[in-house]
Amino acid sequence: MRGSSGSRGSQASRRSRVRIGQLEVDPVTFEEALERIDELVRRRRGGAVFTPNVDHVVQAERNVAFREAYGRAALTLADGMPLLWAARLLGSPLPEKVSGSDLVVPLARRAAERGWRVYLLGGAPGVADEAAGRLARELGVAIVGTDSPIVHADGDADDAAGVLERVRAARPDLILVALGAPKQELWIDHFAGDLAPAVAVGVGAGLDFVAGQKRRAPRWMSRIGLEWLFRLAQEPRRMWRRYLIDDPAFVAIVARTRHRAGQSS
Repeated sequence: MRGSSGSRGSQASRRSRVRIGQLEVDPVTFEEALERIDELVRRRRGGAVFTPNVDHVVQAERNVAFREAYGRAALTLADGMPLLWAARLLGSPLPEKVSGSDLVVPLARRAAERGWRVYLLGGAPGVADEAAGRLARELGVAIVGTDSPIVHADGDADDAAGVLERVRAARPDLILVALGAPKQELWIDHFAGDLAPAVAVGVGAGLDFVAGQKRRAPRWMSRIGLEWLFRLAQEPRRMWRRYLIDDPAFVAIVARTRHRAGQSS
């Protein structure tokens, strides 16, 4: 079931969002993002949390379903320094980088403190289980289920009904979805009504990092916007097209956004 009242941001929050290309980003700090997610969980109306990066902005130019899914998200968080630089250039600075993968452990810690039930979905077979074991062991979080479904580019999944049945039976408060873009955003958006009252957060490679399947970029590389170069060096065959062919379009998208803003002012 696509969309729900809980998956839509309030009109007040939408007015304060920063537009970059076809996407809008909430201007919040990391701590504010955690508080906003906490509020969504407490409201018990569901909701989607996405973390747009350069690749998401580029994909949104040509993928209408992806763009519309973002329009229904309750919270969108800037994942990457290039979005912060772009927002500053556009005259609407964003306070801080808030990546999905960085949210996993703080959200798990908060879940343990609040008694939230957490479901992990995504990653290669075994990754969610490994991440679940570590989070439960080290943080004491209640992991009530894991799944590694095969999800297609349009967000549909093999055995979609079975996946939803397992998630709903587990009665989670929070679902961390690690399918990569655009799959995780489209999957969350498509089944938002079925997932409620759980809040679903797209965390990208977050479960891989927790499970130790992939290495994080050094913090200094992340701070200066070179996280993409680290990932390219790690997975050149999978990442070369995204970073070297597709994502450079981001510069033109920001330029168009700035031009349109100037015309409307």
